[in-house]
Amino acid sequence: MATFATPDQLLVIIDPVARRTDGESVRIAKDVLSAGAASAKVCLPEGPEEFARALARRGSRRPVVVGDDRALVRAVSLLHRQRELAECVLSVVPVGGMLGVAHALGVPTGAVAAARAALDGAERRLDLLVDDSDGVVLGALRIPPVGLPGRDGRDGRGRWGERNWRDGRDGRWDGYGSPGDPAEAGGAGGVRPWLRTCQSLVRTLVPPLASRPAPAASPPGPARLRVEVDGVTLVDLDQPVEAVSVTPDAAGTAVVEVRPLSVGAEASPLEARGRTVTVSGADFRYGTDATVAGPVRRRTWVVREGALGLVLPTGR
Repeated sequence: MATFATPDQLLVIIDPVARRTDGESVRIAKDVLSAGAASAKVCLPEGPEEFARALARRGSRRPVVVGDDRALVRAVSLLHRQRELAECVLSVVPVGGMLGVAHALGVPTGAVAAARAALDGAERRLDLLVDDSDGVVLGALRIPPVGLPGRDGRDGRGRWGERNWRDGRDGRWDGYGSPGDPAEAGGAGGVRPWLRTCQSLVRTLVPPLASRPAPAASPPGPARLRVEVDGVTLVDLDQPVEAVSVTPDAAGTAVVEVRPLSVGAEASPLEARGRTVTVSGADFRYGTDATVAGPVRRRTWVVREGALGLVLPTGR
């Protein structure tokens, strides 16, 4: 574990969702980081391209991401795809509506404590899950995915102003905007005037949502999946399952838990540990950190031991 004995040169990347949802915490974090670092360059990206450019041009500065789980995952994913994750140590100041992943990794709650940890903490190497489409998982993946929060931006769903962005791999959505949101048609300038006119006309012709009965939510049914851990089948297609979870642990392996469909008495979960996990079967979606991916028919995850260097408070 490497300790930062002297203040670093920092690149502080402040996510636009954090600026919009909790400007006071952003201001506090920026002030603490600027006062405590030998040199702090602050970047305010307005979109994913600017975020990626700022990270790519960091030079010798250590990146500090001020934002929620989606901003942290975005930074880790970019560095992984550029094959620069092993050489880069990240810090994060959690600000926003979705902070469970950052806190589970050991990042303090509160802007002041997290900013001080970024300045005075120590590097800890953490395991990641990497899938066969080059996606990364910091926390746990779940099948079926846990539902995401609403779309209004106040509860953590990220938006880049009026724009949306998806990376297009297997339908994976990275949290910036809502999948299928008509604002996508606006490109860099947001919603085009002709589309805005059509939307206005539709609103005058179609009754508002509040006056229409809400469709009944149907919970996901049991799935038939084959789950293999290090080549050994844990559950096969002939046994319906209610849920599957895969979580990297601190020993270079992943903990895999499968909950079979209970008939009568509650079925005991099946558990295994391994470095490689493959799930296959009928089309399925899966949730990872702050994203939902799929549908896919087969996906393999491999544990990358110590792949992420994250600055945490000393003693964690």
